[in-house]
Amino acid sequence: MARTRTSNAWLREHVNDTYVQRAKAEGYRSRASFKLMEMDDRDRLIRPGEIVVDLGAAPGGWSQVAAQRLKGRGRVLALDLLEMAPLPGVDFLQGDFREETVLHRFEAMLAGERVGLVLSDMAPNISGIPVSDQARVMHLAELGLEFARTWLKPDGAFLVKVFQGHGFNEFVGQMRETFRTVGTRKPDASRDRSPEVYLLGRGLKV
Repeated sequence: MARTRTSNAWLREHVNDTYVQRAKAEGYRSRASFKLMEMDDRDRLIRPGEIVVDLGAAPGGWSQVAAQRLKGRGRVLALDLLEMAPLPGVDFLQGDFREETVLHRFEAMLAGERVGLVLSDMAPNISGIPVSDQARVMHLAELGLEFARTWLKPDGAFLVKVFQGHGFNEFVGQMRETFRTVGTRKPDASRDRSPEVYLLGRGLKV
């Protein structure tokens, strides 16, 4: 099948993207690695000795950064519906986070330990139907928040990708009900035209 003008334009943009080029040059799995680096540099999220959970991990850009910054002290537990090649210091489970059986298997990997940081870069396959896509994005964010409520340490943090649109304000309200502080992040490595933003919640309300 011939590429459309839109797909050709995307390919050109991707190939010429500064962060894509940096990821290849510096050995990172995706340009998304630089998003987490920037946010961690600002907010000091990844703390050696802690457990970091990476939801929606494939191809592994965030897990790779988290494992490096833990410096051999702590654990990274990653989950995704897609396959992910092994990474040093990362325990990976392939499965659908929306399924109870997968969630229970993933929780068993924690062995009862509490988590210092939950990362959620989950996004559904985009259908092109904005209302449907937005609803699915927000559903994944809510599942991530539920996991964070259950497993975070009291001083832990939850960083989640969301798209601005229907349900966004309501989800921000849920975050504020859960955490003492809630902030919005839009790292430089996030494309300007992308509707994605990251919400950061810190300090569980008891």
